[in-house]
Amino acid sequence: MSQEQPSFKRSFRLFDATMIVAGSMIGSGIFIVSSDIVRNVGSAGGLLLVWVLTGLLTVAAAVSYGELSGMFPKAGGQYIYLKEAFNPLIGFLYGWSFFTVIQTGSIAAVGVAFSKFSAYLFPVLSEKNILFSVLGLNISAAQLTSIALIIFLSFINTRGVQYGKYVQSIFTVTKLLALFGLVIFGFILTANAETWHHNRETGFSIQQLTSSGFLPYTGWAAFGAIAASMVGSLFSSDSWNNVTFIAGEIQNPQRNIGLSLFLGTLIVTSIYLLANIMYVSVLDLPSIAFAENDRVGVVASQHIFGEEGTMIVAIFLMISTFGCDNGLILAGARVYYTMANDGLFFKKVGELNKNGVPEKALWIQCAWASVLCLSGKYGELLDYVIFAVLIFYALTILGIIRLRIKKPKLERPYKAFGYPFVPLLYIFTATCICILLLIYKPNYTWPGLGLVLLGIPVFYILKKNNSEL
Repeated sequence: MSQEQPSFKRSFRLFDATMIVAGSMIGSGIFIVSSDIVRNVGSAGGLLLVWVLTGLLTVAAAVSYGELSGMFPKAGGQYIYLKEAFNPLIGFLYGWSFFTVIQTGSIAAVGVAFSKFSAYLFPVLSEKNILFSVLGLNISAAQLTSIALIIFLSFINTRGVQYGKYVQSIFTVTKLLALFGLVIFGFILTANAETWHHNRETGFSIQQLTSSGFLPYTGWAAFGAIAASMVGSLFSSDSWNNVTFIAGEIQNPQRNIGLSLFLGTLIVTSIYLLANIMYVSVLDLPSIAFAENDRVGVVASQHIFGEEGTMIVAIFLMISTFGCDNGLILAGARVYYTMANDGLFFKKVGELNKNGVPEKALWIQCAWASVLCLSGKYGELLDYVIFAVLIFYALTILGIIRLRIKKPKLERPYKAFGYPFVPLLYIFTATCICILLLIYKPNYTWPGLGLVLLGIPVFYILKKNNSEL
């Protein structure tokens, strides 16, 4: 009698799924990227406009994904949607980009953010503390700390889905409460009517803010500045789709995935907007734009809590990045597992361990994310891929329309909100941003596109050698 193979357990309730969405979105970006946005747009209204546009795009994409998650409630999420709506090649190109940099690069970046803020409390963990050199690479204590975090969280998730679930829920609730608390204390203790009035006078004008003053844009450059600004805000709001990768482990997935996407993105979008309103109520624009190392959250916290503000934000960000990396690690491995079962990844990765989780997928993800930590190139890679990420989001939402035409009789427990207008609005807006980025940030967008296209020969090599995987 053959031994029964382990299978995924439907352990995630609606609350747990919502915590995956929110927890994977909130890392360190909300405390950093507003500085670059203000330098690009030069006004309080412009800053809030960028975050509102980002929020609308994020929520619009999330509610559109609800239809796809109801149609294909199984592990793999966006990879499955693209494969079903178009063809295996498009699905693989997403999975290829996802493994090479989107997910693993995000894990590495969040891990290094954890170590950087840990250094506020434990200076020995600083990136300036170079421990040794290997092959010309200087290895810092911060890099080793980030790798240790990734290994630890990967190990926790190999023990069973309940451990990763508990870590995610506890840390996400903690950081949501802490972020709400920071915003409330900022409004109550430090909000300054004069600062708010002065910032409000800048209106919604789009202009470059430099150390020597404002510089107006000419022609279409203002739209390019908005698009460039949204790279940071979109990355800070990304990873909401992680919940779709664990669809095979969610209770009542036809209902709970779509609902968790909506609730999670709405919560995070709201708190991001409130945080930026707090920034412009507490700090003048130059203080936001030229915060040391772009850490506007630290500067705001210092205004609110005094010298202790630095430590408060450091502790909060350690909690935030710890929980964020757990969500990324937990969800990402399910994509490689599904690809392996399609013959498009190493065969052994498509197996579950005795705890019902894809252990080998977790460890191969851990290994590559650790390499990216050591390479020092993960930040550049993330900039390269944000363009590709938008393309895949737009393609996935286009897949909703394609599937309505291609498979009209397929059961749809949940239908995309505002169809076809909301999906078409997202596709149009994302396409415009991509075009503007191609024009105004070619150093990032073209290499990102090249990385995606590199997956085409890899796909055909894998198909040819499928029997050897």
